[in-house]
Amino acid sequence: MCDKYISDTAKIGNNVTIGKFAVIENEVVLGNNCIIGHNVVIHSGSKIGDNVRIDDNTVIGKEPMRSVNSIFKDDKKFDPTLIKDGCLIGAGVIIYCGCTIEKNVLVADLATVRENVTIGGKTIIGRGAAVENFSKVGSNCKIETNVYITAYSEIEDNVFIAPGVVTSNDNFAARSRERYSHFKGITVKKGGRIGAQATVLPGKVINEDGFAAAGSVVTKDVEKETIVAGNPARRFRKVPEDQLLKNQ
Repeated sequence: MCDKYISDTAKIGNNVTIGKFAVIENEVVLGNNCIIGHNVVIHSGSKIGDNVRIDDNTVIGKEPMRSVNSIFKDDKKFDPTLIKDGCLIGAGVIIYCGCTIEKNVLVADLATVRENVTIGGKTIIGRGAAVENFSKVGSNCKIETNVYITAYSEIEDNVFIAPGVVTSNDNFAARSRERYSHFKGITVKKGGRIGAQATVLPGKVINEDGFAAAGSVVTKDVEKETIVAGNPARRFRKVPEDQLLKNQ
């Protein structure tokens, strides 16, 4: 009795370990020296680089599901998922189709990366974090445990987002059709930081080296090299010189 399924059209590199009950679909490419855990599903066309580890019960290349009233419409064909060399993908992770994960990224257990997302090299996506549709995360970022990155967001390089941060893209809170033309995610510029349990409202920008303190509610753009705090968040002080990204 076979304990796994590997399509005849899949291309498997050298020195690859594949766990029990894994499913490797048509035209999947697995590079050399990969470790694939038990019950992993890799959907058609996905491309996995060399030295990638994918832990138990993870799904790669999932097609999105749409409710009848979803704002996202299935009017396009998504590209296959691409996971580049040296990535570590934890247990129970779901990475949707149309994603590109650059080299040496860690996606921790139970995280979700939705369709048409790019994640830059050496970034960490923490345990239980969610990165929603059509977002971009830069290199050398830390998106920590249970962070929620809303759709249409852009996170630039060297950004730190602490546990439990919530972001939003809908000022109308799901009421009125006018909202469809106003969706806008957040932007965090290079070196920006967001403290634990902060909330960032739709369309807001945290500029270079800006810092939204723990528990703050960001209702206005955060100026460059400035710390804001409170609800609503207001200017607290400048970021100390020794904490600026250029001085690290």
